[in-house]
Amino acid sequence: MLVELERGMDFYALPPEGVSEGQIIEVGSSNSKVGNIMYLGAIPEGTTICNIERTASDGGKFARSSGSFATIFGHTQDGTVIELPSGRRVLLSDNCRATIGAVAGSGRVEKPFLKAGNKYHLMNSKGRVYPRTRGVAMIAAAHPFGTGRRRGPKKPTSVRRSAPPGKKVGLIAPRRTGRKRGGKRREQRV
Repeated sequence: MLVELERGMDFYALPPEGVSEGQIIEVGSSNSKVGNIMYLGAIPEGTTICNIERTASDGGKFARSSGSFATIFGHTQDGTVIELPSGRRVLLSDNCRATIGAVAGSGRVEKPFLKAGNKYHLMNSKGRVYPRTRGVAMIAAAHPFGTGRRRGPKKPTSVRRSAPPGKKVGLIAPRRTGRKRGGKRREQRV
């Protein structure tokens, strides 16, 4: 959303759910209405907030994706404790600002991709290899683990470090293979 200030300046901000065009948005006020930008020290406990600054005046780092929000957990002498969307609680300075409400567009992830190309472009923007086919699902000519006979790799999954490319699939020069056993009795190294 584009917010125009009384001084004639304007800036872009993340729109919370429920903000409408022409609505008056107060920056730095003590009125906890949806859309207002307030200091964390002035926001009451239990309030839903988004676009939270990590350090004062950094523009907002937490709870910025569509539909996400954090909650004011409590106020202390050192600052304000907020609960992030992940459930983790962090202590931030009272001088950090946040927007009241949850970010708009909460239903974005519920929309199906419909086409493989849409999924491909999303994965490409995140730098991921897509589609990634499992070796055991291939034919024997395409992968060392591939076969039509039975499930699972037909060759050993561990391979030496000096193996040529194409053969180097699976566990490369592993120290050990197999299931780990005796979890509680093992001593932890410090």
